Parts: sequence; structure tokens; C-alpha cells
Amino acid sequence: MKRIAKFEKVSFEQFRPACEEAFPGSDPAAIYNEIKLPRRATKGSAGYDFFTPEAFALKPGETIKIPTGIRVRMEPEWVLKLYPRSGLGFKYRLQMNNTVGIIDSDYYYSTNEGHIFCKITNDSNESKSVTLNRGDGFCQGIFIEYGITLDDDADGIRDGGFGSTSC
Repeated sequence: MKRIAKFEKVSFEQFRPACEEAFPGSDPAAIYNEIKLPRRATKGSAGYDFFTPEAFALKPGETIKIPTGIRVRMEPEWVLKLYPRSGLGFKYRLQMNNTVGIIDSDYYYSTNEGHIFCKITNDSNESKSVTLNRGDGFCQGIFIEYGITLDDDADGIRDGGFGSTSC
């Protein structure tokens, strides 16, 4: 197995304003101190579970943008893909708003410290609300190696996410 990445927490200065926006009235310092780094549940797991930094509930149709407090340093030519946890998708139709989150290796070096956010929606068509407690797994990340074309000449430098390179 190749070891190509390391998860870290973003700084508290980076996390605090995002936490205050996502979880009004919460104590960002207490939440930050309890952030759990992503990890695999079993030896055979492909996905690294990401954990909720704070409790939240979503009724059908509701959305939340979760500041994970996490960044990842990885080798070039690798990408981290984020998906909802299978059980949450199956039971509640919990969906990531961009279908699959793509974390490029150069995102780590952005001025936002490569802070990973996940925007999710409870897309239940069965009137099911979902409640997650602080520290519950809510999405999973899988590292994938990728290639480029023979005539690739990309030389841009990233600074941010969510369309920072175009669109």
C-alpha cells in the first residue's frame, strides 16, 4: 500500500469564522479542540471517514455547509475524492451538493490552508430527518492516483477552492 498523504487540522484562525457561520451560537474553541482526523474503520476500508465537528439536524430539503477543520497534504498526481457515507445516503438520501468533492494536491497550499468543506443536503423523499452528533462519520474520502495527457501544459497556480481555477 502506498502512503501518499497526511491529514492535519487547519489553524484555529481559519476554522473559527467558518464554524461560527455553520453553527451559530456554538463555542468554536471547544469544537476545534475535539476535531477528529479522518481515519479508516477497518484494514480493508478504502475510505477515510470524516467526522462532524458539531451536531446538526437536517429536515428533508435542508442543506448545511460543514467546515471539517481538516486539510490534507498529499503527493502530486493524487486526488482525494469525497463521497457521503454509504449508510447515510441509503437511509436518508444524504447527498453532497457537488456529487463528489474533489480535493487536489495543490489545494493544501491555498491561503485558506486547504480547509475542506462539505456541503450536504437531506434529499429524502420519504420525509426522513437526519440527526448527526458531534464526532459522527458523515462522509468518506478515497485517494486516487491520476494521469495527465501527453500534451498537457497546465502551469496555473491555485489559491482557494470552489471554482478558484475557473467557473
